[in-house]
Parts: sequence; structure tokens; C-alpha cells
Amino acid sequence: MTNIAICAPATPITREQSDALEALVAAEFPGHRVTFHDQCFERAGHFAGDDLRRLSALLECANDPAFDVVWFAKGGYGSNRIAEAATAQMNAAARTKTYIGFSDCGYLLAALYRARIGQSVHGSMPVSARSEGGRTAIRRVLGWLEGDTSGVEPSIDGTTPVAAFNLMTLAMIAGTPMMPDLTGHVLMVEEVAEYMYSVDRLFFHLAGSLPRIAGLRLGSITDVPENYVEFGQGEEDIARFWCDRMGVPYLGRALIGHTSANRVVPFGLASPPART
Repeated sequence: MTNIAICAPATPITREQSDALEALVAAEFPGHRVTFHDQCFERAGHFAGDDLRRLSALLECANDPAFDVVWFAKGGYGSNRIAEAATAQMNAAARTKTYIGFSDCGYLLAALYRARIGQSVHGSMPVSARSEGGRTAIRRVLGWLEGDTSGVEPSIDGTTPVAAFNLMTLAMIAGTPMMPDLTGHVLMVEEVAEYMYSVDRLFFHLAGSLPRIAGLRLGSITDVPENYVEFGQGEEDIARFWCDRMGVPYLGRALIGHTSANRVVPFGLASPPART
């Protein structure tokens, strides 16, 4: 049995969303047990509780030896406000866990990876459990926890370390104490709801702050707003341009992003967890 704790480091989810995930797990993944922290449903303005409440809930899940996995319920915005404090207060039990999320929760994945706490994993989150496409993405995560690698980003070959981030999140992490050393990694990036010129600007920032990575793969760039003037370059043109500027190989596309095609990306050189 894999015991999965779910908390919300950023924004809240609804009871309907948690019910949908519990039903999916019960019907298709009886080897897993999910436990939602009550904090997932609280609200303090934009956030799922104030900073202290979100931090406390995360630490309760991470530091409890009864749980094998901490799964972040939803992104949004807010995990950056508690990430450093969280890693500083995690105990020995927290260091054995798998941590799963993406988008805004990339702040936590980065801080955990830098601190070498547990296994950071880019993967879809419980908030998506009510849609059919979302359930498909969630099945990849739950299957991976059982050792099924079919939902892993197909370019991962196990010989080069990898990491995956939302572009905006990674740009905000760069230069902060949360930024892990990505030297020699294949870096995968995706973005949602940003103008194309903003995507270019984010690459500009990262080109001046990233270490010598092994290569870059571009995930989905979705829900791009329409600007009053066409930018004139598509997402892949932008990625190739900045890779050339950095002297970094552009390796093509990755199946990550804010879509139902979102794949699992275990950071580093990780293998699927072996649990019974």
C-alpha cells in the first residue's frame, strides 16, 4: 500500500475535486490510499490558508512517517512563500518521500531538489480529477507510483539527469536560494497564459542565469493571449534562438505542460519507486 498525503501549498481545491480523485483511486488503484489534509479546502484570499497554515500542513504531511508520497493538490500561486521555510524544517522521514506537482509547485520541487530531500517529480495534480483529460494525466502519476513507466516523458533515457519546470516559475527561482544546480541536466520547460513576447523575455532571463545544461526540450506553450501586434516568432523559434545564444543544444519537444498530455518527469536520474 502506498500512502499518499495531499496538501495545498498554493491555492485551494474543492470537495468535488477531492471526491473525484478518491473515486478514481478506489476504482482503479486499490494499492494506493490518498489522504487529503483539511487545509486543502481552506481559503485566505487567494491562498489555501495563510502562509503559516500552508507551511504547517505541508510539514505535517512531509514529516509524518506514515506517508510515502506528498502530492500537491493544485498550483496557482503561493508555494514560493513557504518553500525555504519548509525545507529547513523537514525531518528524516521527509527525506524518504516522493513529492509530486508542477506549475507553481515547481518552487517546492526546486527547493527540495536543491536540498536533496526526497524525490522531486513533475506530474499532474489532484485538481484535474474531474475532467476526463485530467484523469488520464493523473493515471500516469498513479501508475508511475506503482512502477509503470509508460507515463514518463518518452525522451528520458536514464543516462542524463533531467528536470522540468514552468518557464515563469523557473525564471523567478533563478538567483534565489531555492535554485538547484542544473549543470549537466536536460531541462524541460512549458508555459501557460503568457504572451509570446513574454515567453521570449523569460528565455532571455534564463539565458543569463542558467548553468551549462546538457540541452533543452520545449513542452507545451498554451492559452497564449492575443497581443495587439503579432510577435513574429513561434514558441519553437524562440526556444531555438535562445538555445543558440546560450550555446545549448535544442533537443526538440517534450510532452509536458498544462494539457492532458502532461507526462511524469522524475528529477535527476531517478527510477520509479518500488513499493508494495
